[in-house]
Amino acid sequence: MSERKPYRNFKKREPSLTTEQKVEQFVIRNSKNGYFTKVSTISYKFEVSEDMAWSFVGELLSSGLFESIHDEYTGDMKLCETGKTYAILDLERKRKRDKYRDKNKQSKKKQPSQNANS
Repeated sequence: MSERKPYRNFKKREPSLTTEQKVEQFVIRNSKNGYFTKVSTISYKFEVSEDMAWSFVGELLSSGLFESIHDEYTGDMKLCETGKTYAILDLERKRKRDKYRDKNKQSKKKQPSQNANS
């Protein structure tokens, strides 16, 4: 009779996180990486209704661990960890500035080659 070896790496799974906990971790992860989380993103990323997403946002904001800000152009509500609003805004401005500079550098590189052909 053959002997079966026991599973050495067998571990009991922990219970899966609730959707609310997943949303909370998502917002925290984005904040730590220097990004806001748009409320509109939550509903399609976690496949919940908009009403459910807004109830999650309300609970997160009432806990005091998160802050919200509204996008000055689109009016979208964005979330981040408490105390990181201005740091993330500064990072956003730097990213936009760098993107604009890179775009200008690429367009300036293309222009001389076009003028040489004329």
